[in-house]
Amino acid sequence: MPSKSTPKERPPSGNKALCEQLGYVFAQPQLLQRALTHRSYAPEHYERLEFLGDSILGCVIAKYLYTAYPKLSEGELSRLRSNLIKEETLAKLARQIDLGSHLKLGEGELKGGGFSRPSILADAMESLIGAVMLDGGFGKAEDVVLGLYIPFLKNSDAQTLGKDAKTLLQEHLQARHIDLPTYSITSTTGAAHAQSFDVECSIPSLDISAHGTGNSRRSAEQQAALAVYQQLSGTS
Repeated sequence: MPSKSTPKERPPSGNKALCEQLGYVFAQPQLLQRALTHRSYAPEHYERLEFLGDSILGCVIAKYLYTAYPKLSEGELSRLRSNLIKEETLAKLARQIDLGSHLKLGEGELKGGGFSRPSILADAMESLIGAVMLDGGFGKAEDVVLGLYIPFLKNSDAQTLGKDAKTLLQEHLQARHIDLPTYSITSTTGAAHAQSFDVECSIPSLDISAHGTGNSRRSAEQQAALAVYQQLSGTS
């Protein structure tokens, strides 16, 4: 049963604004309510809708990419699709429509900040897509997905979206016939089971270097590579 005690700092908001953001009004409001209900709140929650929405999302994005980017190879299309449907991207889109403020969460999840947790936001986005599909059919679900994703893609570079920082840096340097960077661990701190690494990424021929930290050597290298890549490409 829903908790009767909810934190006053996160009052539930109406769904009209959400429907306006989606560009879709539900004929069956109960589907929308289920799509917004986390399992911590009630037995009838969004997980089955999430399963459906995940499949629809992958299909719509694949179809769009195939048509919109005729010069990309199968591998490039797969990489781009994977990046677009991953948790991080879905959570970013969810924040753009303030989805977290519409979710029905149990008291524990509310107190724990569940309305802003990337995994919950991503799952709820998929459940919304599934709900639109059941309410209005595949065409309406496709309209909602593309309405969210096309603006996102217009502000992204399809050639680099989804590539990790080390790959981007390597490709940037190779295209300009510049020696590849070197990576070296400058320090390791913490106990063996919870170490933190500091790595330097250096390009001696350009006299450029940067540091990155992470809980593994790989993640620290990625952070350092990103810092160098941003220096070279003028991004931030």
